[in-house]
Amino acid sequence: MKVLKYMSMGLLALALGSCSSDYLDTEYTRHLDAQAAGEAAGRNPDVFLNGIWSWQVEYTTNHDTFGLMSVLLAKDMMSEDIAVSAFHWFCYDYDFDNREFNYRRTNQDWELFYTDIAKANDIISSFPEGASTAGEKALLGEALAIRGMAYTYLPQIYQTYMNQDGSINRSAPGVPIILTSADGYSLDELDALKGRNTVGDVLDQAEKDLTAAVDNLSAANYTRPSKNYVDLSVAQGLLARYYLLTQQWDKAASTANAARQGYAQRGNAELHDGFMSLNTNDVMWGFIHTPETETTYASYFSHISNLAPGYAGMNYCAKLIDARLYSQIADDDYRKTLFNDAEGDATQPTSGARLPYANLKFGSTGDWCMHYIYMRAAEMVLIEAEALARQGQNAQAATVLGELMKNRQPSWSQSTVSVDDILLQRRIELWGEGFAYFDLKRNNRGIDRNYEGSNHLAGYLHTIPAFDVRWTYQIPQTEMQENSHIQDSEQNP
Repeated sequence: MKVLKYMSMGLLALALGSCSSDYLDTEYTRHLDAQAAGEAAGRNPDVFLNGIWSWQVEYTTNHDTFGLMSVLLAKDMMSEDIAVSAFHWFCYDYDFDNREFNYRRTNQDWELFYTDIAKANDIISSFPEGASTAGEKALLGEALAIRGMAYTYLPQIYQTYMNQDGSINRSAPGVPIILTSADGYSLDELDALKGRNTVGDVLDQAEKDLTAAVDNLSAANYTRPSKNYVDLSVAQGLLARYYLLTQQWDKAASTANAARQGYAQRGNAELHDGFMSLNTNDVMWGFIHTPETETTYASYFSHISNLAPGYAGMNYCAKLIDARLYSQIADDDYRKTLFNDAEGDATQPTSGARLPYANLKFGSTGDWCMHYIYMRAAEMVLIEAEALARQGQNAQAATVLGELMKNRQPSWSQSTVSVDDILLQRRIELWGEGFAYFDLKRNNRGIDRNYEGSNHLAGYLHTIPAFDVRWTYQIPQTEMQENSHIQDSEQNP
């Protein structure tokens, strides 16, 4: 039984070390009424925002559930781009065996994004007439951005939302839409939205939230105190992701271009800085860990970095690049040195980092206070280039992609690029950052780990086509039991 599998993983975690979540036992888990929310926001809006940022890194009781980065890593494990050295945490995701209604992963993802929505609604409910001052517009804009992000992720995870012809199945059952009366709905209308709205309805709400976030943050002329916060560029980046998902190519290109203004692209030196600092010039958004928020073994660093003194570095489950993907990286591409070759590297400091194809992309100082990166300017270049290529503007797409590639592969000089060229660069550039699963689903592509020379773990050489039921999570059991608006017959297959 699955519960026995997880019990064994929990015993292993206790043997290796434990972490406390006491630092997150705060009042932000309680919902405030509109009047109390407004008063608290007026005194200190960071009460709300810091609650959201803290929730995004929440560690619960298991070492593979630590907020947004654990959601993204679990999805990357469902691709063919990451191979592993042994069975450990996240390997039920690697095995496509973590999607059913009574499993922890589907409940974790649901809880993360709906709590994001609840916390955002606490802020939004404070402004039934809209925000007026610059400070209010900034606060409202950040809340709308978070809610819009949640409604962008949810239908991707909990529905097979694409048609065979590559269009979006807007009539497919989606997820509940939780709003507030400040959004202009009556109580009866708000209650009716708690059922399985269509995918189209959920995506429309995401677009409405994200465009309103951009409008509010633009009007506020907001300067954030740190990259923990959402500013105009981040809201534009989230909107660009949405436009890419919904195939609004012209808007995706222009919004991604706007989002990356003011940021530079990493050079060779920055490519080797470990991808764990918000201070790097291409980082747009993330979370700055402190001794009070770090979660040691139950962290993204522990699981992704073969150089950190965590699970991957100790080779309980080192993270490796897929051998076939590695072979597609040009020999003079700086990014190839972020991974070992087929021989491995005996000079590396940890057993995990010495393995063949081990990733060296994610480094660590070992103090567990490294930063989580949620968004980089390189992604915006890739969105803009792909959106242009989708419109047949292949030469212009090459020019845009060239802004990234001149800092990756000096010999790169293509005058035109295809969509597939750009999708390959997305896989290389964004490896391990949480995009592979979502790109596979939006492009109707499956995976094939069972090829000659595969370095995937024996027993996990899956070939899973697009539209296989295993790509889509079921609605969590708790939601099915407690939400009277969703019937048993409406559960995902």
